[in-house]
Amino acid sequence: MKDSYQYPLETDWSTEDMIAVTNLYHCVEEAYESANGVSKNELDGWYKQFKEVVPTKAQEKQLDKSFQKASGYSIYRTMQASQKATSKRVKMSEG
Repeated sequence: MKDSYQYPLETDWSTEDMIAVTNLYHCVEEAYESANGVSKNELDGWYKQFKEVVPTKAQEKQLDKSFQKASGYSIYRTMQASQKATSKRVKMSEG
């Protein structure tokens, strides 16, 4: 992870939208950084709210690309891992 970066957010989003998207970004970071990963239920819940803010695949891909460029972490790969997870936690490995 890079030491300091800004989350990609849209200026026309409401505060609630920004919170929902930021919470997903935080969960993805936790999946990579935490020794225990992140709760699958929490990750899936924030992704659902993220999709309410970002309903199109094109915008989702754009935000994922921007987030990955800034942080080194992939929303797409994390959500793939969540779908395949057989436990209640999702843990990503860097690299």
